[in-house]
Amino acid sequence: MKLEDIKSPFDGAVVGLAPVATLADVDAAITRAVWGANLWRNTPAHARSAILLKAAALADERSEAIAQIISSENGKSLVEARGEASRSGEIIRLSAFEGSQLYGSTLPLDANKGTGFEKLGFTMRQSVGVVVAICPFNYPALLVIHKIAPALAVGNSVVLKPARTTPLTAIALAKCFEDAGLPDGVLQVLHGSGSELGDALVKESRVRKISFTGSTATGIHISSVAGVKRLSLELGSSCPVVVLDDADIEYATDAIALGGYINAGQVCISVQRVIVDAKVMGDFLDALKPKVEAIKVGDPKSDETKVGTLISLAEAIRVEAAIKKAVSDGATLLTGGARDNTIIKPAILCGVDPNASIAQEELFGPAVAVSSASGIEEAIVLANSTVYGLGAGVFTRNVDLLIQSAREIDAGIIHINWTPLWRADLMPYGGVKSSGVGKEGVRSTVKEMTDEKTIILHGRSW
Repeated sequence: MKLEDIKSPFDGAVVGLAPVATLADVDAAITRAVWGANLWRNTPAHARSAILLKAAALADERSEAIAQIISSENGKSLVEARGEASRSGEIIRLSAFEGSQLYGSTLPLDANKGTGFEKLGFTMRQSVGVVVAICPFNYPALLVIHKIAPALAVGNSVVLKPARTTPLTAIALAKCFEDAGLPDGVLQVLHGSGSELGDALVKESRVRKISFTGSTATGIHISSVAGVKRLSLELGSSCPVVVLDDADIEYATDAIALGGYINAGQVCISVQRVIVDAKVMGDFLDALKPKVEAIKVGDPKSDETKVGTLISLAEAIRVEAAIKKAVSDGATLLTGGARDNTIIKPAILCGVDPNASIAQEELFGPAVAVSSASGIEEAIVLANSTVYGLGAGVFTRNVDLLIQSAREIDAGIIHINWTPLWRADLMPYGGVKSSGVGKEGVRSTVKEMTDEKTIILHGRSW
């Protein structure tokens, strides 16, 4: 099998090798996965859980090594990479618990007219079979584990297709499961072309479930070619944060200076748009600017670095061009925006037209677009003005306004007095509108990775 160099986006150094799969490998992997799914479904939940708990312990032991891999192939700061890697074991443990608790419910059939006590009905959940998990580059451990651990916990087999730029993390995590005793064929990693391998995997009739995180355009393509399968699609975003005139400005700007720039803004729940009440705009910008300028960028492996690189030079050039276009469209570049190879200085754009592309389209880069609003009604209209609806944040001390915001903002996750860039691994996670369908978060994913069956026992009347 051909091996491919995996390179650091910071300095171009080769950080590892990954085998490149072919279409023949896809067919072979699915064949093994069908066998693996049958074996694993018929493995008792307590035995599956025991293997996952061993994998979790190995993920904990190898956390630093995995963090080093994440930082090397992804370009995020080592501080962030360590935080990401440290969550893997916890997610696996949570999955082991939730996946062993597949409760059903009894059905009150005698409430159906003409039915007495001669029938007994209940529901049960079982694994769907073969799952294809397709993951992006930006969280190569977190997003992989959120898909594969719940899928394995309930008895599915998984074929994992990581991002072409970040396969080494996925391979290292899969090794934790292998070394814990996961049977052959239950988890396989295929590295290679997304368009070639991805299309073959999602079209494959033996696949029963696809879990994808990535762009809305790719999600639309998957839904058009997948056929009759269960789909979970976590797609694009342009997350708004509303700062009302009664907000704690220091607190809000502290949160936005974190939420807009972590992982160089390459996060689907990153703060992209900030909608500020015109009455406090001056105070808001005065408070935000020095906090953003204090963010240390540079070598991802330096302990002082807070923001590392973008994933590639092409992505850095794209984000730089988007910032320049925003300025040409009338925005003011308050700070940042300069590019040095794959690093872009964290940027603030103010006076942004809410209809401009920098606000309407997903940026996936370290820049925040600031627009003004006159009161809560206009702010909610602007928050809802894009095709996306993944996350949102609102800063206010007014209970009436926070309740109104919670009810009227169209987003799958709404944070009151924080930004969208916060996630507990147990909570439901997913968007509305063009931000996708289905939910992640371990308990939600367990449900997405199982089918519900209704069982009716027919007895004779007495």
